[in-house]
Amino acid sequence: MAEIIQKDGTWTFDGDTVRIVPGRDKDVGPLRQALGELSVPLRAIAGISYEPGRKSGRLRLRLRDGADPLTQGTAGRLPDAADPYKLSVESARAAVAEYFVDEVRNALLLDQVDPGPTDAYLLPGPPVPVTAEAGDAAVSFDGDTITLDWNWTAEEAKHSAGPSRFRVADVRAVDWVPAKGLSNGWLRFTLTGAQAAPAPKYDPYAAELFGFGKRELLTALVAAAVTVRLPHPAGPAPSAVPTTPSAAPTPAVASTAPLSAPVPTASDHDVLLRRLRELGELHKDGILTVDEFITAKAAILGQF
Repeated sequence: MAEIIQKDGTWTFDGDTVRIVPGRDKDVGPLRQALGELSVPLRAIAGISYEPGRKSGRLRLRLRDGADPLTQGTAGRLPDAADPYKLSVESARAAVAEYFVDEVRNALLLDQVDPGPTDAYLLPGPPVPVTAEAGDAAVSFDGDTITLDWNWTAEEAKHSAGPSRFRVADVRAVDWVPAKGLSNGWLRFTLTGAQAAPAPKYDPYAAELFGFGKRELLTALVAAAVTVRLPHPAGPAPSAVPTTPSAAPTPAVASTAPLSAPVPTASDHDVLLRRLRELGELHKDGILTVDEFITAKAAILGQF
């Protein structure tokens, strides 16, 4: 087992899982504290590195694209201090960090973990219910319903409509952008069938982020909790047509068509031969049963 203990947190690796426990230092932000312990399976890891520095270095865990709903929901925009997959390491512990990196890398090689993208989430996402204070609203999610409860800073257009409530089943996408400099950020939910949305300050499905405090970053947990309940972006696309036998696309010749469709005249041998080839293809593809194929073939041969 490999382990490294720092003020920011403790990382351990048992050969199968990297466990990340946030530290109790006052500088550890509320987002990492709210996340609590994370268990990252080896198959979700794309790589790991240690970046040395003059006063302190950094241990960095890189997850496979699409493996983590927090990384997906925030599009990798979390500040370094709030990123649970980065650990500040004292220079005196550099050798321990390098040993930790070697252990994880060796396990990745032995297990031949594919570092490429995944088509399903490999981490569960934050537990629900989850609540966070945004700039102009309190945002909450109970696993089914998302609520944006506007505060006094919200635009009148939002206030006059009252709290915005909608179900996660109606959400098509989540967009989380933190405030940066003098520019506000936002947490926006795009609903299925929605057209072009107004600016976040007027959008009833978006909360503005002012960047006034670290607790505002907790909105990223709401984004992640919703993201993990949406279809995975790399997963199979939902079929627009139910995959029932009755709704399946109708083949050029249906299974019963040769019995009921008009049979070409005996003089048109090219058409008859083409029909025989079509029947053979339909039988080969499993569209026609053996009995249907024999019956239909006999009906056409009878016309020669």
